Amino acid sequence: MNKLNVCLINDSFPPVIDGVANAVTNYADIIQRDLGEATVVTPYYPDADDSAFSFPVVRYPSLDMTKLVGYRAGMPFSSRVFQQLEGAGFEIIHSHCPVTSTVLARALRQRIHVPVVFTYHTKFDIDIANAVRSQALREGAARVLVENISACDEVWVVSRGAGENLHKLGYEGDYVVMPNGVDFPRGRVDEILIAQVTEGFDLPREVPVFLFVGRMMWYKGIRLILDALKMLQGGGADFRMVFVGDGADKDEIVAYTEELGLSGRVLFSPAIRDRNRIRAWYCRANLFLFPSTFDTNGLVVREAAACGLGSVLVAGSCAAEDVTDGESGFLIRESPESMVAKLRQILEQPEIMRRVGEGAQQEIYVSWEEAVERAYRRYFTVINNYRRGLYPERDRFSDDFFRGAANAMDVINRSRRLQQQVSRQLQDQMNADAMSSYDSFMGRMDRFL
Repeated sequence: MNKLNVCLINDSFPPVIDGVANAVTNYADIIQRDLGEATVVTPYYPDADDSAFSFPVVRYPSLDMTKLVGYRAGMPFSSRVFQQLEGAGFEIIHSHCPVTSTVLARALRQRIHVPVVFTYHTKFDIDIANAVRSQALREGAARVLVENISACDEVWVVSRGAGENLHKLGYEGDYVVMPNGVDFPRGRVDEILIAQVTEGFDLPREVPVFLFVGRMMWYKGIRLILDALKMLQGGGADFRMVFVGDGADKDEIVAYTEELGLSGRVLFSPAIRDRNRIRAWYCRANLFLFPSTFDTNGLVVREAAACGLGSVLVAGSCAAEDVTDGESGFLIRESPESMVAKLRQILEQPEIMRRVGEGAQQEIYVSWEEAVERAYRRYFTVINNYRRGLYPERDRFSDDFFRGAANAMDVINRSRRLQQQVSRQLQDQMNADAMSSYDSFMGRMDRFL
């Protein structure tokens, strides 16, 4: 394959840790390492350290909105940043968020005339519902997102369920299913690391360990897990449940755990950035519990599969796509009664957890290398289609705004260059005047001496 220069844009990126930030990091790392060139464009964070990445990271100004939405809000119309991006030689732009990132992508397309691909990772109707109370405002926010997405040249979704959700949001166009991958290799980590990571946790070897990894948000199905575990405990079963992650609802989740009388068996770990240490938790657990109907891809399910760990999932959820009940995972209805019935059945046949874990490792595991290489091959098709004019006209009313913003940035850049030129001329003149004064002074000193 020929080498491409790819611009990857997303609102979240380390130090923010979430599934989409992880996806963008892997796209950039694998493209830069094996395939071509990649640059990540993302909002500024005061504690960000981009020096460890193998690819360049361009940060644009942002506002601190973490208390409201959990992230810093990007302000993409920086003439300095646009001047840098325009000169980078990008051949394709890939946005991973339908808000600021796609606004920036559309504006940049106006300047450099290359196609924009958008990937739909998250069920934004749920995010909007959680953030906005007014139905009218929810509908308005959805229209803005859909218009942004519809203005892209090609739309990708990470699962079939994500595509269905995107149509539910109001999007009427076509899409391509482009699943994400996992940055874990198949297999286990060293037992010494597992012992180090789990030190201090009450995890008797003979007691089954259940695991959840992800953001601590109620909509991830966490209440369902806790209610099922309360029933399981009431039936006399012994177990340990470990939640690894942080999130806005964590304090409430811990309080609910105490209210249910589960504190002795339900344990909490903060979010872990070190990927090998997360792998250690997957390798220590006997079963992964992930009854989320929110997630569009369920990367954590495939992370668990990489380590030979089977998952309990809600049948019909995006996370359960391609999972066969009893072979590569365990499927339940979305209720605590269904989960506890499944857990009791599994605990009566503990060997089934190992067998299903091995099936998950063989059947549903996809490496990030495989996923990114597939996407990279599709980039060439997108570029060819764009150059041949095969995509529908994407000009929309809002594009007038982007043209105006682009023209305004042209004016700002020209003014900045003119200012720099005038400044240099003034500096040169001042230097010349200073040298003339110095020469005159030295001449007078020579005569005096």
